[in-house]
Amino acid sequence: MRKGKPYWKPTKEKNITATAKKLTAIIEGEYLVIRIPMNPKPTLSSTGKTLVVASSHGNKQTDLEIEGKPIFVGVNAYIHHG
Repeated sequence: MRKGKPYWKPTKEKNITATAKKLTAIIEGEYLVIRIPMNPKPTLSSTGKTLVVASSHGNKQTDLEIEGKPIFVGVNAYIHHG
């Protein structure tokens, strides 16, 4: 990142859909802010090692861009099982 000036243009909030859930991604100053709904109850992961608190279920393309290229977001929030 160039000192003093961000390399992206601030933009309005854009929504992207992560399967049945709604994920939002916005740029606020020098931060990429991602909001994703939490599971009502932690869910056992496919490996059984963790409990998933929230997930985008893979990488999702947003409407946000940097230098004309779309930003992709992949989010997994979990706690250890056991």
